[in-house]
Formats: sequence, C-alpha cells, structure tokens
Amino acid sequence: MSAAAHSGVGAPASSGAPATPPGSDFAAMARLDLGEVVRSRWLLVCLGLYGALAGIFVLVGLRESGVVGFTGMGRALFSLCHALVLLLPLMALAVTGQVVNRARDEGALELFMSQPVRRASYFGAVSLVRTLALALPLALVFLLLAALGKIVFGEAVAWSFFARSAAVSAALLWAFAALGLATSVHVRQPARAMTYLILFWVAGVALLDFGLIGLMLGWELNPRAVFAIAALNPVEAARLALLSAAEPDLATLGPVGFYLANQVGASGLLAWGIAWPLAFGSLVWAFALRRFRRSDLV
Repeated sequence: MSAAAHSGVGAPASSGAPATPPGSDFAAMARLDLGEVVRSRWLLVCLGLYGALAGIFVLVGLRESGVVGFTGMGRALFSLCHALVLLLPLMALAVTGQVVNRARDEGALELFMSQPVRRASYFGAVSLVRTLALALPLALVFLLLAALGKIVFGEAVAWSFFARSAAVSAALLWAFAALGLATSVHVRQPARAMTYLILFWVAGVALLDFGLIGLMLGWELNPRAVFAIAALNPVEAARLALLSAAEPDLATLGPVGFYLANQVGASGLLAWGIAWPLAFGSLVWAFALRRFRRSDLV
C-alpha cells in the first residue's frame, strides 16, 4: 500500500500547490454522496414508505377510541412509532450496507482517494449524508402528522411524545446505519454483505418479547439475564423507551413491565433507549472507520 494510503489521504498536494482549506474534502464528498442519494431516489423511497405507513395508522387511529391513554392522532403516532421500530433498522441497513464495497468495485473509491481527500473525510461524509437521508424524511412525516391532526381533524398532539419518538428513532437509525457501514467495509462481496445485513435485522427483531419469552421458557434462563439481553438489543431498548413515554407504569407488559417500571423507571428507560443505540452506533462506526483507514482501496 502506498504511503498516501497509510496516511489516510488519497494524494498529497505538491509543494507549490495551495493548501487545501480544512473540511473542504469533507464538504466535497458530502455533496457527491448527496447527489448519489438523490439520483438513487432514496429520499423519495424513505419519504414514501414513512408516509404510507403513517397514512395507514392515521386512517385507523382517528376512527377508534383511545389506547393506552392516547386518542386520535396521539394513537396514530403511538402505533406508527412501534411499526417504525421494526422498519427503521431495515431501512438503515439497506441504505448503508453496500455503499463502500460498491464504490470499491466501481473504482470510485480509488478515484476519490487519488485526490487530496482523507479517508476519514470520505467515510464521515457518507455516514452523515446517509443517516440524514433516513432521518429527515421521518422528521417531515412527523411534522405533517402534527399539522394534519391540528388543522384538519382538530386533534391535540402529544408534543412530548413526539419529541421522545423523534429522538429514539434517530438514535435507532444511527445504530443500524453504523452497523451497515461496518458491514460494507468488512465484507466485499455484495451477496455476502446482504446476507449479513438480513441476519442483523432478524437478530434485532427476534430478540423482542416473543424471542425473550422463548429463551426464558426453553432454556430456563434467569429473568435478570433476559432483561440484560433485552437491554443490549438497540431495537428492544428503543421499544421500551417508546412504551415508557406512553405509559410510565408499563402495565401493557404485565409483570415484566411492573419490574422495569419499579427497578429502572420511565426516565431511565427513555435515557437508555436513546443513549445505548447512540453509543452502540458510535462504537461500531469507530471500529469501521479504523478498518476503512487501514484497508486496501481495491
């Protein structure tokens, strides 16, 4: 590998060339990746999926009576967030899981690194653009739901629940976007990478209530061990944070909810549901960046 590759810069500037302004390579890579995201219509796909899902729950939620303390638009938002807990990890993995290995196979990565572009700038720009491409359409859908409930249907919106839902969803997106980027860096074959991505999503979804109950019944695990497994799953952590926002005593979870409400509390579950996915994603992202800076371009 060349010295430029070891230093994290594609091609050093000559002694007579003007110095590159700090952050210009990051901005250039962000613009290029944004153009790729727009061309691939990922923004429209995300907005369409979120909007279709929200529309379904609005049509159902505004017709029915209250559930766990919410009526009308509040219930629609509550139900939407629980569906998003399962959808957002899959979307994040799909958007990020092939970005680096595809750029390497197409030769774009080698071309970028032949310019005065640091590897950290490229990786950081791709990570930021892809995460925002997932989060901004969701924020827009939330705002449209709030406007729809307030203006059209005259429904009061639970703004505190809206803020919690947005924060938890953003943290969950970051966790799985980082996991997808790490897979893209480590696995070069697209078919194998896609297999790993599906397995990651299935593992996160399987370790929800039905999977945890199966562990307790089949293996006779200690309940505290099961709670620990649930807490380490970013999807379950986000789900519990949303439930605690809607119902602080967690009565809908039965004895498990009673245990969590008394031992951890609604505020603790909310903090964990945001902090752990953010920390998990940051650790995975740092590991992926370290591998990317040391790996070959071709």
